[in-house]
Amino acid sequence: MSWREEYKMPASPENIYGIQLLVWWTRRDQALQVQCSVAKCDASVPHQKYGHCKWKFPGPRVIAREGDRLLIEVVNRVPNNISIHWHGVRQLRSGWADGPAYVTQCPIQTGQSYEYNYTIVGQRGTLWWHAHISWLRSTLYGPLIILPKHNASYPFAKPHKEIPIIFGEWFNSDTEAIISQALQTGGGPNVSDAYTINGLPGPLYNCSAKDTYRLKVKPGKTYLLRLINAALNDELFFSIANHTLTVVEADAVYLKPFETETLLIAPGQTTNVLLKTKPHYPKATFLMTARPYVTGLGTFDNSTVASILEYEPPLNGPHQSSSIKQLPLFKPTLPPLNDTAFATNFTNKLRSLAIGQFPANVPQKVDRRFFFTVGLGTTPCQSNQTCQGPNGTMFAAAVNNVSLAMPTTALLQAHFTGRSNRVYSPDFPSYPKSIFNFTGTPPNNTNVGNGTKLVVLPFNTSVEVIMQDTSILGAESHPLHLHGFNFFVVGQGFGNFDPNKDPAKFNLADPVERNTVGVPSGGWVAIRFLADNPGVWFMHCHLEVHTSWGLKMAWLVLDGKLPNQKLLPPPADLPKC
Repeated sequence: MSWREEYKMPASPENIYGIQLLVWWTRRDQALQVQCSVAKCDASVPHQKYGHCKWKFPGPRVIAREGDRLLIEVVNRVPNNISIHWHGVRQLRSGWADGPAYVTQCPIQTGQSYEYNYTIVGQRGTLWWHAHISWLRSTLYGPLIILPKHNASYPFAKPHKEIPIIFGEWFNSDTEAIISQALQTGGGPNVSDAYTINGLPGPLYNCSAKDTYRLKVKPGKTYLLRLINAALNDELFFSIANHTLTVVEADAVYLKPFETETLLIAPGQTTNVLLKTKPHYPKATFLMTARPYVTGLGTFDNSTVASILEYEPPLNGPHQSSSIKQLPLFKPTLPPLNDTAFATNFTNKLRSLAIGQFPANVPQKVDRRFFFTVGLGTTPCQSNQTCQGPNGTMFAAAVNNVSLAMPTTALLQAHFTGRSNRVYSPDFPSYPKSIFNFTGTPPNNTNVGNGTKLVVLPFNTSVEVIMQDTSILGAESHPLHLHGFNFFVVGQGFGNFDPNKDPAKFNLADPVERNTVGVPSGGWVAIRFLADNPGVWFMHCHLEVHTSWGLKMAWLVLDGKLPNQKLLPPPADLPKC
């Protein structure tokens, strides 16, 4: 994709814009891609094209402002069913536009379309959009950039330029075939063949030097890099050689700024950093690299993706573009693959800005407390087949020992129409049914249960959730994503959570506020949020293989008493199953 082409919302007194995404397959690389057009919405005339962009991988940037209403029509022209999730958008009362298949909508079938209709309320920063069914998000994703309101500014100096940097994973094989085979055999899926930066693998892979993203900068300037981890199954370390980054935002929430040479970003997370370039032309180029942070026992893509930071030579100097290849190329040093100490130190630095204009509204009282175990397990192999999971079983994953069985109709639709019988039950366990040493010696029985169970919350319930990693099949970090809400990460630690001692250490003043958090490997994390958004909201591990194995659940938030506290009716074009 040419990152100079984007969906930039035209000025409009209505602040309502229409976008059409056409989803296609391309035979050359078997990647899902999109074609797109933008239209200004006017109730009195048909949509007229404002702009047009050609095939894109990654998908095009959608750029809007806080307070804008977006109408995004997705047209499905591929053999697969499709749905699109607007990752991190609160979707206040507009759960029909959230996107996870069989949770808030039935998928868009081949040849059909659906218009996602939502307003961005109280949010500004870097988010993203991606397919939300099976593993199709491996190539179907793009940035969603929310600018501050007109006449509003950043809580830091205005950068010279803003640049999205989106990490991905590339598979030479069809990802749908990969996960289908894994689910049939019960074993682990094949790993990716490369990581990408802005869709390109870079010079460290064989025959890929020409497919390298190059970030061209000027000396003495400050650039805002909008980092997005769209990788399917890997947390990533990222660094730029000989440069320091200032972290200013995570998951579209401003942070207390801090400097770092390396950062960690999990799948689903976004991080904004300021890059201050060197004051003078350095007569060198610099690699920007990323490679995985690994905590589990399974196989992984042990490779490094690289792009190049290039300084524009002085116009009146002897340095010509033809000589860039002869310049020294510096490489950053990334942490070891399993450097949990670095990961912990980095995440502990994340603090909400927590100032008057951008407060940290942490729930100080708690109405409902939950304790969720998250981790891997097994299910028995069927008697008529041989399975490739642990000891001849099938890999599974669960929250509180419940591996979510996806329904054949959308949970939100079943709730709204009052036809929840035989679709889901409202009895998801608040605590694990069996207590054991969660991070110690695993139990003999590693099997998990399954079902379609939801947690039901009255409107405006203040919620605290402790998410505890388990070592049943080995301790592992799990990036958990909650739809429909931001939450505050009030505490985290290693070992088993101690309800008598650990809450005293919670940060209730300026904890980081985000939508995706890593449950530490062999540890726990505590989050709080206010259930002020009626609807059905998915929560799942953003390692796609774990979601496929069942590490997912859903919250049902009931309507409030006031009209503005109720879920809006479904749109007329809501896809049918």
